[in-house]
Amino acid sequence: MEEKFAISEYHDARAIIRQLDELISKPIYSIKPKVLRDYEENYFDKKCAKSKEMIQEAKGIIPGGVQHNLAFNHPFPLVFTKAEGAYLYDIDGNRYYDFLQAGGPTVLGSNPKKVREKVIELLNTCGPSTGLFHEYEYKIGKKISDSIKTVDKFRMLGSGTEACMAAIRIARLATGKKNIIKMGGAYHGWSDQLAYGIRVPGSKWTQAGGVPRYLFKHTQEFFPNDLNDLERKLRRNRLRGGTAAVFIEPVGPESGTRPLDKDFNKGVEELCRKYGALLVFDEVVTAFRIGMSGAQGYFDVSPDLTIFGKVIAGGYPGAGGVGGKDEYMKYLGAGIAGGEKVKKAMVGGTMAANPLSCVAGYYTLCEIERTNAIQKAGRFADKLIAGLQDIIKKYDLPFVAFNQGSICHLETVGTMHFAIDWKKPWQIPRILSETSKRKKEMEHMGAAYMAEGIVTLAGSRLYTSAAYEDDMLPDILERFDRIFSNVDIIE
Repeated sequence: MEEKFAISEYHDARAIIRQLDELISKPIYSIKPKVLRDYEENYFDKKCAKSKEMIQEAKGIIPGGVQHNLAFNHPFPLVFTKAEGAYLYDIDGNRYYDFLQAGGPTVLGSNPKKVREKVIELLNTCGPSTGLFHEYEYKIGKKISDSIKTVDKFRMLGSGTEACMAAIRIARLATGKKNIIKMGGAYHGWSDQLAYGIRVPGSKWTQAGGVPRYLFKHTQEFFPNDLNDLERKLRRNRLRGGTAAVFIEPVGPESGTRPLDKDFNKGVEELCRKYGALLVFDEVVTAFRIGMSGAQGYFDVSPDLTIFGKVIAGGYPGAGGVGGKDEYMKYLGAGIAGGEKVKKAMVGGTMAANPLSCVAGYYTLCEIERTNAIQKAGRFADKLIAGLQDIIKKYDLPFVAFNQGSICHLETVGTMHFAIDWKKPWQIPRILSETSKRKKEMEHMGAAYMAEGIVTLAGSRLYTSAAYEDDMLPDILERFDRIFSNVDIIE
C-alpha cells in the first residue's frame, strides 16, 4: 500500500527564499503600537489576571519566570491548565486554537482519549518507572523499526538533545574520525558542541553563551542548501581528522524556516558516501509528522542514524531516541554481552525508556497510522496557508506564508532569515542588532495572535494536527484578518 505523506505538493524553495530576502530588505511591518497597547490593557491585564499574578510570583523562583523558552509570550507568559484536541485553555478560562502543539509532537491533537486511557491503565498497574525492562520498550522500538526502514535498532533516551549527543559518539567510534559538520542555523538540542552555528547561519560560536571556544574545535557548519559549501568542508577535513558525521534537519534549519530544494537531501547523502561520513537525520519534528516513514521516506534518502524526540512518547516526558543501521548501532553500550566486540559509547538515563513514555508513544504511533492523522493534518495546513496568503495579499503586506505538510511558517519580520558572511566580519554587529530588533516585533505579533485566541511558536511557526476540522478554518482566518488589518510600518 502506498504511504500517504503530509506534503501534498513540495514548495519551490528558491522562490520562497527570494520572498524572504525581499521581506528582510524592507522596513519592519508589525502590529500598530496603539493596537498592541489595547491588547495589553484590555486582554492581557483584564482577561488574563490570574496568569499575570502567577507569573509575577514564578519570576522569584524560576529564571525568566518559565521553565521552557516556548512558554514565553509578550507581555507575560500565560498559564495553561487544559489541553484538548485543537484547543488550549488558560487559568483564567480563555480558550485558544493550539498551533504550538507542544512544539510539534501532538500530531493527533492534545491529550487524545485513546492514548490517555492506556497511560492511566499503566499508572494503575505498573507506575511510571521501575528502572527495569518493560514490554513496551520492545513494542515502541519495534513500531519505529517497522515504520522507518533505516532503523534496524532503536535506543530510547530522555530527549532529542541526548539523542544527538549519542549520535556523535556513535559516529566517531564507527568512522574513527573526529569532525562533525552541521547545517548552519539548525537546532540539534542544547549540548555544548552542537550549540555551534545555532539559529543564524554563519554565527559559529557567537550564540553559544557559556560554552568555551575550544569545545568547537571539531564542529563546523555549512550554509543551508549549498552542496558546494558542504563539500569544501568535507574535503578540508580530510587533512584535519576526517568527518565523522553530517547533521541535518531534512526540511531545513529550524524546522524548515529556511527551506531546502527537494533534491538537496539526496545530494548530502551522496557527499557523505563519497567522504566516508555518516549521515544523521534529525527527525525530532518530521518523524511521524511528514510520514510514518519520516522525512527520509518522503525524500527517499537512507540516513545512517536518525534522531527522534517528542512524538515517540506522544507528548509525554522522556521523549527522545536514536535509531539506525545495525553496523552503526552496535557501537552503543548494551547490557547483554555478545556480538562483535567493539568499543562502546556509554549513554543512558534513569528515566530513559520508562514505561509511561513507551506505552504513550506506542499507542500514539498506532493511532497516527490507524487514523491517517499525518495526511489529515497536512491537508488542513494547506488550506490554512492558502487562507493566510489571501489575507496577506488583501492587505498588501510583505509577509511570507508557506508549509511543509503540517509544519507551517508565517514570517512577518524574517528574524530567522538573516545569515552572517564570515568574509565580512564587520557586518556582524549590524546583523545581530537587526535580528534583535525584529525579534522584538515578532514577539509583538505573537502577542496579537495570543490575544485573538491563537497560540503559535514564537509568533512565526504553526503546527496543525488531526484534531483540526475544516469548519474551524473560517473562524481562525477571521482572527488573523483582524490582526493583519492593524499592521503598519514600524518606525
